[in-house]
Amino acid sequence: MFKSVGAVVVILTVAFVLSACEPSSDCFQEDVFCAALVTDTQGIEDHGMNQDIWAGLEQSKAADIVDRVEYIESVDSRDYEKNIAYFGEQGFDVIVTVGAGMDDETLRAADLHPDSPQGTAPVFVGVDQYQSESRANLIPVTFPEDQMGFLAGALAVRLSETQIVGAVCETSGIDSMWRYCEGFRAGVAFVNELEEKNVSALVSYRDDGDREKLFLDETWGHDTAHGLIRRGADVIFAAGGVTGEGALRAAAEAGVKSIGTERDQKAALAGSGPSVVTSILGDASFEVQKILRLIKDGKVAVHQSGQIKYIPFDQTFPENLTREMDTLLLALMNGQIKTNVTLSKP
Repeated sequence: MFKSVGAVVVILTVAFVLSACEPSSDCFQEDVFCAALVTDTQGIEDHGMNQDIWAGLEQSKAADIVDRVEYIESVDSRDYEKNIAYFGEQGFDVIVTVGAGMDDETLRAADLHPDSPQGTAPVFVGVDQYQSESRANLIPVTFPEDQMGFLAGALAVRLSETQIVGAVCETSGIDSMWRYCEGFRAGVAFVNELEEKNVSALVSYRDDGDREKLFLDETWGHDTAHGLIRRGADVIFAAGGVTGEGALRAAAEAGVKSIGTERDQKAALAGSGPSVVTSILGDASFEVQKILRLIKDGKVAVHQSGQIKYIPFDQTFPENLTREMDTLLLALMNGQIKTNVTLSKP
């Protein structure tokens, strides 16, 4: 599966944005291990999965796990299939794709290269993807949204002064959104029971919204968050792409604290996100490095349930808050604490 040292010059169109790479590497050579990333339309500097995975690939190269790494930024979702195919045609050993929007394209690419991971075909790694079918050469990597929401709910209780906190999520008909917000509700209930508190969790889903605005309804997210704030919520958790970002912007306007997910929302929102205390997200960099080691060693990796992390608090927050978060995060990861959230809406 490790393939070619030889001079290779790759000329790419404007839609193909590649990282700097050694032109002398040839991925068809058996002793050259090559890994590539096809981003979604958020691009490589999305402060989220794309950026985190690319960091993991670069760290893998620095650690001599991989000989060559490259990426293509997808300008349009219609580019996904050809961008994935490009790396397959170039002989890359591992092709990483990102997000649910590439579920189908990644599965089709795996079908076009059906050899097992021990063969000469590439191994596909679908990060944050839930394919309905399994393939020997496809490794889905998912992250426990219920645990991310749970951690956010527990933190919200710590931050609240009004004893009312809120969550704004995309439709509960999408399983990941259900897990995020029900996890939040469970995290609030956990701390309430543990410390005999009585913090109320107000949870709103965009269940009656326009399907054309799925993950894109910033106005709904903004207005819904303001509604929760008027009802007394002084901490807002938000999930669901641009819909969730609308809620975080509303929190900033109202001067209340907020908790993000899916990416580093404070960095992504820049001037619109000063109220974001932290974001809780999957540790994609760590998971990609782990999988690359397994593949290079000839081991078959199966579906991976990845670890989660949170963006460090700034210096205005006490150190004991970080310690509490770390303790809770570890307890969730090793199964000492269960969220008891169902995989999908009953």
